[in-house]
Amino acid sequence: MATAVALPAVRTPNPWPAVVSLAFAASIAALQNTAVVPMLPVLQRELGASLPAVSWTLTASLLVAAVATPLLSRFGDMYGRRTVILGAMALLVIGSVMAALATSLPWLIAGRVLQGSVSALVPLSIGVARDLLPGRQLATGIGVISATMGFGSGGGMIMAGLAGDDYHLVFWLTAAIALVAGIVIAFLVRGGGPGGGGRPDLLGAALLASWLVALLLAISQGGSWGWSSPGVLGLFAAALALAAAWVAVERRVAEPLVELSMLVHRGTIGATVASMLLGFAFFTLMTGLSAFAQADFGASTLQVGLYLLPSTLFMLVISLFAGRMMRLLPASVMVAAGSALTGAAGLWLVFAHGRDADLYVAASLMGIGLGIGYAALGTMAVQHVDPDKTALAAGINALVRIVGGSTAGAVIAAILAARPGVTGYQWVFGVAALAGAVAAIFAAVYGRLNPAPVSR
Repeated sequence: MATAVALPAVRTPNPWPAVVSLAFAASIAALQNTAVVPMLPVLQRELGASLPAVSWTLTASLLVAAVATPLLSRFGDMYGRRTVILGAMALLVIGSVMAALATSLPWLIAGRVLQGSVSALVPLSIGVARDLLPGRQLATGIGVISATMGFGSGGGMIMAGLAGDDYHLVFWLTAAIALVAGIVIAFLVRGGGPGGGGRPDLLGAALLASWLVALLLAISQGGSWGWSSPGVLGLFAAALALAAAWVAVERRVAEPLVELSMLVHRGTIGATVASMLLGFAFFTLMTGLSAFAQADFGASTLQVGLYLLPSTLFMLVISLFAGRMMRLLPASVMVAAGSALTGAAGLWLVFAHGRDADLYVAASLMGIGLGIGYAALGTMAVQHVDPDKTALAAGINALVRIVGGSTAGAVIAAILAARPGVTGYQWVFGVAALAGAVAAIFAAVYGRLNPAPVSR
C-alpha cells in the first residue's frame, strides 16, 4: 500500500480550543442522525409513505456514512484533513437545507445522503488532534472527541422533541448549528494539512455501498417478503457476491478504501468488535425505545424527547469528565463497563416497560453506558497501533460502529414484522441487551490480554 508523505506535527501554545471545536463538530455528526429517529412517524404521516419507506431516511444516511468515513479519511490524507473537514461541514449544511425544504420522500432522502458524509468527522478530527496535542494529552483529546458523540446523539433526540411535529424545523436547526461549527473550525483549527497525495479507491467505495444495501434490504424485508422468498434469498446472494468482490478489490488495490488487515489487527480487533456491537446496541435501543413509546404509550415527539432527556444529561456530564476518567481507567475497562450498562438498559426494558419510570431508568442506563463507552472507544482503537496509523485505526473504528448502527433499523423491522406488538419490542430490547453483553465481555477479555501501553 502506498503511504502518504509524513508531515510534521503542528503544535500550538494552546491547542484545546481547536480540539473542543472539533469535538463540537463530532457531536453534530451524531446529532443529525438521532434527530431523525423520533420523527419517523411524523415523516410517515406528512409525506404519505409507509414506515419501512421513511426508515430509509435514517438507513440511507448511515449507509453513506459507512462509505464516506473511510473515503473522506483517505481524502484527508490526500488533500489535508482540515480541508476535508470543512468540505464535510459544507455538505452537511447543504444536505440539511435540502431536507428542510423537502416535501417528498425522495428529496428528503437525497438531503439525508449529503448529511451522512459528516460522519467522517470523527476519524478526521482524531487525526488532527494527533497533530495538535502532545503525546501525553492525546488520549484525553480523543476521549473528549469521542464522548461528545454520545452527547450529540442524545441532543438530536431532544432537538427533535422540542421541534414537535415540524420536521422542517429540525433540519433548519441542524443547518444553523453546522454552519456555526464550520465557521468556528475555519478560525480555530490550523492543523491537518496539506496532504501527501495518492488516489481514492472509488471502486472499493461502490462495492462497499452495494453489498451493504443488498444486505440491509434483505434483513429489513425478510419478515414481510418471507425469509425463503426468491427476493430475499437473491439479495443475500448478491450481498455475499458483492462482499467477496469488495474483499478481492481491497486486497489487490494499491491504496484500498479499507485496509482489511487493520480490521483483524491485534491492536485494533478488540475495539473493532466492541465498537460494532455497541453501535448496534445503541441504535437498536434508541430506535426501539422511541418507537415503543409512540406505539404503546401514545407519546408525542416531544414526550419521546423527554423520555430520553436523562440519557442526554448523563452523556453531557460524562463528556465533561471524560479526560479525567481516561487518566484513571484503562480504555478497555471503560468500554466494557459502558457496554454492560448499555446492555442493562435493554434488559431492563425486556422485563419492565409498563410505566413511564421504566423508560426513564432505561434511558439513564443507556446514557451512562454510552457516555463511558464512547469516551474510551477512540483510545482503545489507537493505543496499540503505530502513531502514523492513528487516523487509519480511528477510521476503521468509526466505520464498524456505523455499520453496526446501520443494521439496527433492518433488524428491528424484521423482528416487528415477525412479532408485532409488545412481544416484538421485548425481542428488540433483548437483542440490544445481548449485543451490549457480548461487547462488554469481548472488551474485558481483550483488555486483560492486551494491557494498555504506558503514555509517553
